[in-house]
Amino acid sequence: MDGKGRWVDNVFVERRWRSLKYEDVYLRAYETPTELRAGLRRYFTFYNTQRRHSALGRRTPEAVYFDQASHELVA
Repeated sequence: MDGKGRWVDNVFVERRWRSLKYEDVYLRAYETPTELRAGLRRYFTFYNTQRRHSALGRRTPEAVYFDQASHELVA
């Protein structure tokens, strides 16, 4: 995973942190660690259950996960 030429390994994580910062942290300017923690919890809940992702066919990560899990239970 590390080494020269392996930038692609980290691109998805970096993209998620960029989304988090631009969609939540920079807009809200949390003043305390407690506020930040609550805000991050709220954002990640939104990100996984309500925010639609173009890479997932405009579906939420939760919908994709539970759809795959139900197919595995049937098989």
